[in-house]
Amino acid sequence: MVERIGNLTDVIGGYDVVLSDVWGVVHNGVEVFQHSCKALAAARAAGATVVLITNSPRPAPGVIEQMKALGVPDGTYDRIVTSGDVTRHLVAEGPKKVFLLGPERDLNFFDGLDIEIVGKDEADCVVCTGFFDDEKEVPEDYTDMLKAWVKRDVPLICANPDLIVERGHKMIPCAGAVAAYYEQLGGKQRVAGKPHRPIYEEALAIAREERGDFDKARVLAIGDGMPTDVRGALSQGLDLLYVSGGIHVAEYTVNGETDEAILKAWLKSENAAPKYWMPRLA
Repeated sequence: MVERIGNLTDVIGGYDVVLSDVWGVVHNGVEVFQHSCKALAAARAAGATVVLITNSPRPAPGVIEQMKALGVPDGTYDRIVTSGDVTRHLVAEGPKKVFLLGPERDLNFFDGLDIEIVGKDEADCVVCTGFFDDEKEVPEDYTDMLKAWVKRDVPLICANPDLIVERGHKMIPCAGAVAAYYEQLGGKQRVAGKPHRPIYEEALAIAREERGDFDKARVLAIGDGMPTDVRGALSQGLDLLYVSGGIHVAEYTVNGETDEAILKAWLKSENAAPKYWMPRLA
């Protein structure tokens, strides 16, 4: 049965490595959760190696810049791996004529890759980093374009498998929602970020670079997303600390507080068994 803990330091002695989600745990895209940053810094002070593992489509340097701009303190983590990092390998292995489905700011995702950015009708591959306008659009707005790619058997590489993310107090759709809709229409998608194996293999390899070898039983994953953080950690056989105050909070909140009985029933209905839970990382 999942155990409620009050502080990460209550259990950190049993772990050598922490793999922590970013968006929803460390910040929400607008506000930094300083209590979470302090908790991760305390885990490092206790001897753990902290690797941030995020489904951001940006390669690590861009995410580091974003976190600095938001105010994530130095010393919060050791290293970071992003969905963008591991997805670049898929792009490098794929067709060379690529269309970017996402905002122009993500064009630097392709820096250093031997590909050609082309229009939607010339593309042999689509890389989806998100929506052109995620404040207004939904996947169905792209139906005609997606169906045309399905007809031509164009693969879609999803750089951010998240379905939704909390931006401030809004829920914003992500590239994973487009990829899921594309698959529903009959298209083929390729994914390397959470919950899939490549991003976890990369994160564990980075942790070994930092501290040497360790027992996988002494790795703790932290996250708030059921289809990504939870499914990914559990599929890799990792202990999981579930942060209940993230994107699923409406499933089990009563009068502004997490109802533990409802939470446990919801986790059971999702066939998910985290080892620990807490409302926010502290």
